[in-house]
Amino acid sequence: MRARLFDLFFLWGVFAKAVDGLIEVVGGIVLLWLPPEQFAALVRGVTAGEVDEDPHDLIANLLLRGIAHLYVATTAFVSAYLLLHGLVKLAIVAALAWGSLRIYPWAIAALCAFLAFQLYEMLVHPTLGVAVLTLLDALIIWLTWREWRRGSTMRDALARSSWIVRRHRR
Repeated sequence: MRARLFDLFFLWGVFAKAVDGLIEVVGGIVLLWLPPEQFAALVRGVTAGEVDEDPHDLIANLLLRGIAHLYVATTAFVSAYLLLHGLVKLAIVAALAWGSLRIYPWAIAALCAFLAFQLYEMLVHPTLGVAVLTLLDALIIWLTWREWRRGSTMRDALARSSWIVRRHRR
């Protein structure tokens, strides 16, 4: 039962990485094409309703603080980082979904490199958001390593955890 739950966590983690990677790629493209002033206006427009409704909204305020100091050089770096990070995540998810066990060490290495960067960011500019993402990434790395050591592909994990889905539907 516990092993099946770990399989389910692994699958959800990989799915979350895919969604996160897609969001990062879209965000990187938007930042690449929009000047910082237009991007800031877009974020202010999107968050205006939330801030009016709840002036202490965590996500809206984080976004507003994040765009407060956008410059062309900063935007170019952030865009490149988001595109690279997002594309690598999507490639990892695609490779894991493909099912080759030879991909797992490469995926773990790439995720560890991102984890190292996040740990550096936590030392330089500590935030709760980066801390939570770092812990989640560490969990995904451990779950990926666990599946690889078991000789288990993502398809195997899906097959083993499908009983939870069938049980939940009843």
